[in-house]
Amino acid sequence: MVTTVTGPVRLVLVDDHEVVIEGLKAMLAGFQSRVRVVGQAVGVEQAVKVVDSLDPDVVLCDVRMQASSGLDLCLTLRQRDPQRKIVMLSVYDDEQYLFQALRVGASGYLLKSIGSDDLVRQLEVVRSGTTAIDPGLAARGVDTAARLQRDRFWPGARHGLTQRGSEILSHMVRGLSSRRIATKLIIGDETVKSHLRAIYRKLEVADRASAVATALREGIDQ
Repeated sequence: MVTTVTGPVRLVLVDDHEVVIEGLKAMLAGFQSRVRVVGQAVGVEQAVKVVDSLDPDVVLCDVRMQASSGLDLCLTLRQRDPQRKIVMLSVYDDEQYLFQALRVGASGYLLKSIGSDDLVRQLEVVRSGTTAIDPGLAARGVDTAARLQRDRFWPGARHGLTQRGSEILSHMVRGLSSRRIATKLIIGDETVKSHLRAIYRKLEVADRASAVATALREGIDQ
């Protein structure tokens, strides 16, 4: 439901790097009449306490953090208050991250390349009760959803895997090591490790063997 609220948006910033938080504060400094940063938190545990204490209009949170993820934080905050408005801010221009954010109750998914004017406007939109999504990503998301509906998308998409993640899982099923996967796909070892962590989290498993077993059982290997 769209609501009319007066006064600046009361905002809490969450990231696992203070320099990012300070950068966002500087970015919003010229818009005090429209957005006011009332609090900040480094990491998920501190964020829960700060948000509970300050009860902001909107929480702006990085989708990926070292100890946990913004998606986990969003789910936790929404469980504590179903009306809580959380906007994911990300460098990942990937519709699968968008879908995951929406599934855990996020009120928005914006890219870190956003300009200050647009960010302020989107935060106001979210406070009013409307979902805010990066326009280009939203367009691709609609196309992705349509293809998923027609069952003509990559295996693993229904489990939240990105196309690259699904491809890496396929190579895992075929017995390739992480190093061989990196060589085959012409990507770095650390990139493969990052995808593996995401695969394990999305499939709710702890290791490679369990991921392969799940892929075979669910028929999600390519």
